[in-house]
Amino acid sequence: IPIASAHIDGALYHGDSGPLFAELLVQGGAQVAVRSTLNVGALDLMGCSRVRLEEPQRGMARRMMEAYRKLGCEQSWTCAPYQGGHRPALGSDVAWGESNAVAFCNSVLGARTNRYGDFLDIACAISGKAPDYGLHRPENRVAHFVFDVSGLDRAFLESEIAWPVLGSLYGRLAGTAIGVVDGVPWHPGEDALKAFGAAAASSGSVGLFHIAGVTPEAPDLPTVLGGRRPVERIIVTQ
Repeated sequence: IPIASAHIDGALYHGDSGPLFAELLVQGGAQVAVRSTLNVGALDLMGCSRVRLEEPQRGMARRMMEAYRKLGCEQSWTCAPYQGGHRPALGSDVAWGESNAVAFCNSVLGARTNRYGDFLDIACAISGKAPDYGLHRPENRVAHFVFDVSGLDRAFLESEIAWPVLGSLYGRLAGTAIGVVDGVPWHPGEDALKAFGAAAASSGSVGLFHIAGVTPEAPDLPTVLGGRRPVERIIVTQ
């Protein structure tokens, strides 16, 4: 299926196969076909004197970053492209890598992406297409369980600590399952949702979460559950 954009995680150096693969694409004349932002690289280009990578790894990391520039990717170098102006439209299909970016893109923006791994992300960007499966399909985005936080103290939910802690718990319990958080009576703000999604994606394999009355695909519980009863309701206590 056609995609509107991509976010590339594969530009972070983990070994020589990465830059060699990217340079092979450059040598073949490849160019990205859609807007493509870049996740963090292994070098701080504004403060190279502080970089601890030794040669030859340092040079290979730089070659890798340069190859992705030549492929036409934006030099964003961030794992939060949505805070730098890359915000796909609700319901649009994209191909994003990087776990917190994927969770935010799906959950908060309501765009549609799977958790694309390194090198598949740039392949999608060059082709302008992604496989039609998983979270690209509306029927796979409905919630199956409820994560009920209505019994938690409001002062706790309003604190900065709450959202990464809840996200970590949610991710460990959810794994890859789609759930909906219930019991949040106000919009906690994008920084809180970013923290929740980043923790959930790290402790589990969460690519999409819903918060009833907050995130765009969850106006209420019946809607986000697809009119079905949840398979489980997890009551979160203080």
